Amino acid sequence: MNPSLSLSAQALKKPQINRARLLRSALPGLSLALLLVAIFIIQPRAISYMGMNLMLNLAVPIALATIAQMLIITVNDLDLSLGSFISFVACVAATLLNEHPLLGCLALLACIAVYALIGALIHTRNLPSIVVTLGMSFIWMGGAVLLLPAPGGSAPHWLQSLVRIKTPWLPFAIIVCIVLALLVHAFLMRSPLGVVLRGAGGNPLAVAKAGWSLLRIKVSLYALAGSFGVLAGLFLVGLTTSADATIALRYTLLSIAGVILGGGEFVGGRVSPIGAVLGALTLVLAGSLLSFMRISPDWQIGAQGAILILVLALRAAVNRLETRPL
Repeated sequence: MNPSLSLSAQALKKPQINRARLLRSALPGLSLALLLVAIFIIQPRAISYMGMNLMLNLAVPIALATIAQMLIITVNDLDLSLGSFISFVACVAATLLNEHPLLGCLALLACIAVYALIGALIHTRNLPSIVVTLGMSFIWMGGAVLLLPAPGGSAPHWLQSLVRIKTPWLPFAIIVCIVLALLVHAFLMRSPLGVVLRGAGGNPLAVAKAGWSLLRIKVSLYALAGSFGVLAGLFLVGLTTSADATIALRYTLLSIAGVILGGGEFVGGRVSPIGAVLGALTLVLAGSLLSFMRISPDWQIGAQGAILILVLALRAAVNRLETRPL
């Protein structure tokens, strides 16, 4: 083959790949923008301070849960216990944290420590994360039932006041989501430590040869995921003012869907904190859009699944464009 023709083909392919990568990165934002346009067409009054505040009321706990799941996916694992864990945290916050603050704080710290131990167990014994976290989901659920056999409890007053802060210009939920996305992006995508953490999912052998402990990396990411799960549970119980053992069970699938919608991959340490938060917001607004369309709640879960499949189909098309040979 003529070398000059080969160089020309590579030069033509490079802009094509760059455009495909740019489009793939923009998909989460485009999906969210399209949803906002659809909501504005159907219900224009919803695109206001009060309307956005109502629609995004539960956006922060879902965004925090999505970040927690993203950290687990960074090392090619999957957490099927996240929803049960957040429910347990909510029950702790509505009982122990309210009645015995010191004991409640110790219980929440113990939850993070257990998450770190789960990461260590999965790594040292080379166990499938799906199996281990599925088993843990029953443990967290059992603990939540023991704390609150029936819906009830009460969130601490300071927590209720914190999550309901009134901010000018933009609702508090939007500001928290923006700050969350930027901080996690700066840590995971821009810092040297973040590069190492992502490298443990993308090329663990190279990271180990560079002298980094894969065990410490996995323990650290699981502990961080547990911390974000605790924050999600606290925000949730602060907004709802009470809790029950099943309050956040759907957060497991929502968090996975949010990561995938945001451009994350199940393997290779390929994640996007900003995309994950945008994916979480997309899922929240999709529920509002379906309500405005007067779709029965019985059909809304299926409709949300259809939206997810549509976005994933667009991503697959973009990926084919990136890898298509000239």
